[in-house]
Amino acid sequence: MRQYSADLTPPWKKPKPVPEVAAEPGLVVEEPGTGFCGAVVRCEAGTVTLEDRFGKHRVFPMEPRGFLLEGRVVTLVRPAPGGPARPTRTASGSVAVPGARARVARAGRIYVEGRHDAELVEKVWGDDLRIEGVVVEYLEGVDDLPSIVSEFAPGPDARLGVLVDHLVPGSKEWRIAQSVTSEHALVVGHPYIDIWEAVKPSSLGIDAWPRVPRGQDWKTGVCGALGWPENTGAAWQRILSGVHSYKDLEPELLGRVEELIDFVTAP
Repeated sequence: MRQYSADLTPPWKKPKPVPEVAAEPGLVVEEPGTGFCGAVVRCEAGTVTLEDRFGKHRVFPMEPRGFLLEGRVVTLVRPAPGGPARPTRTASGSVAVPGARARVARAGRIYVEGRHDAELVEKVWGDDLRIEGVVVEYLEGVDDLPSIVSEFAPGPDARLGVLVDHLVPGSKEWRIAQSVTSEHALVVGHPYIDIWEAVKPSSLGIDAWPRVPRGQDWKTGVCGALGWPENTGAAWQRILSGVHSYKDLEPELLGRVEELIDFVTAP
């Protein structure tokens, strides 16, 4: 007699097998039922804890076909004991994503005022920006901002964020920033005369940033007061080498850069 399987589901209706992926710390997945996307921070007792880029934690059961990895359905499983340790944080303090590919660049951009500013943002937020697909460019000066915004033509799918030095209410820089700010263009500033000053003095082994008399070039005055050679390029490399993570930067700068990243990447 012909034997029949107890499962009468036609083969084309049976779900295809999906890959099993070890829930290693730092792995970024999405729980499709809630849309919550985050990195694995803990795996225990049949559950996995995810942390999103804002630091919020959610616990989910590790059910079959329960998560999306780079848009593909996967089943998370507990990692093998004694697996290799991986870094869990980037320089900005975000959850690290080992082996993640850079996202195709968004239409949106972040502009910063000066090459030093761009280098500092890249050193601390570079990993985050590549994952988000955000390109950072720099302004030669805030006077160029109106023409840049006009040419860029920001819109819902191409937001523009701008970071300006020493943005003080009532100043020329402030008036220019106000004139170009819109629903799709955000200009923010930090209170420091130059991006150098946003690096904590303790990270450079100095007590404080020197006060430079009005009318004197600030960077040159800083070098002279600290006994550094009056080579601002070499001085900047010295400063940049003292920055290893967000902990080496002042909160006023951290908040503004995070605000711009959130603005440009908002759905």
